[in-house]
Amino acid sequence: MDESNELNIGIIGTDTSHSVAFAELLNDRNHAWHLPGGRIVAAYKGGSPDFELSISRVEGFAARLQNEFGVRILAEPEQVAESCDAILLLAADGRAHRSLFGRIAPFGKPVFIDKPLATNTEDAKAIAALAERYGVPVMTASALRFAEALREKLDDERDGEITGADCCGPIIIEPTQGGYFWYGIHAAEMLFAALGPGCGCVTAFSAGDQEMIVGVWKDGRIGTVRGSSASYHPFSAVIHRERNSAFAEVSAGAKPFYASLLERVFGLFQTGVPAVPMTHSVEVIRFLEAANESRASGSAVAL
Repeated sequence: MDESNELNIGIIGTDTSHSVAFAELLNDRNHAWHLPGGRIVAAYKGGSPDFELSISRVEGFAARLQNEFGVRILAEPEQVAESCDAILLLAADGRAHRSLFGRIAPFGKPVFIDKPLATNTEDAKAIAALAERYGVPVMTASALRFAEALREKLDDERDGEITGADCCGPIIIEPTQGGYFWYGIHAAEMLFAALGPGCGCVTAFSAGDQEMIVGVWKDGRIGTVRGSSASYHPFSAVIHRERNSAFAEVSAGAKPFYASLLERVFGLFQTGVPAVPMTHSVEVIRFLEAANESRASGSAVAL
C-alpha cells in the first residue's frame, strides 16, 4: 500500500506489552505477520500509580515505541486523538477506560478499547453512551475471541448448532482490577464468542486456587469458564454441538492472537462497523460482574 494512504494510528496507554505488540505488527514491514494499511505514529503514556503492572512498565514500553518505531510521545490523550485517524486505547487499567475514552470521544475517531472494556457495568454503559453521543465507532475484545484454533471450531457447523461450551484458561486475580475482570475476561470472551449474548444468570465459586463460573443462557444452553488463580495454564475450549463435541487447543495456533485481533480492529477503522457489537461487550462485563457477586454471596445472580 502507498504510505500516503496509510492510517495514522495513536495509542493511549503505554503501560502494557500490547502497545509494542501492535507496533511490531503495524510498523515493522518485515514482521512475519505484518498488517499493512496503518502505522502507529503517536502515543500517550498514561499509567496508574496504584497498579504495579501498569506504573512499573509504562516508561519502558514508551521508550521502545519511541526508539524502535519512531512513535511520538505526546503529553495528553487529546493530542493523540487530534493528530491521528484512529486510536488504540490500550491502558492496562480497566478502571481508567471510561475517563480516557471521555477525553478522546469528542474527536469522533474510531477507537479500539483493549480488554476489559471496564471493571463494572456502570462504566461500560457510560462508554457505550459516550460513543453513541459523539458518533464514535468503537469496539472492544480480548484477542482470545479471535484465536484461529477457536474460530476453526466455531465455524465448523457439520455437527449442528452449538448447545454449550466449556472454556478454560488462567484466572489470575489482580486486586486493583475487580476479581475476575483481569484474566477471567479472556475465557469469558471465548465463551461469548461461542454462545453469543443472552445469558440469564451466573453462579461462581472457588476452591483453593480453582475458579469456576457457570452461566445459564435464556434459551437453556449452559456455558462454563474455569481456571486457576495461581498458574498460567494454556487456553482451551470444548464446543458442544447437537451431534458431537470438539476440543480447541486455543493456545496452539501459529498465528499470534494479536494479529488475528488486529485484522478485526482494522475492519472497524476502515468501515466503522465493529466485529463485536457494543451491546454484546457490555453484557460480557455484566457477566463477570455477576460472577464476582455470586462468588462473594454463594448464590446465583441474574444478569
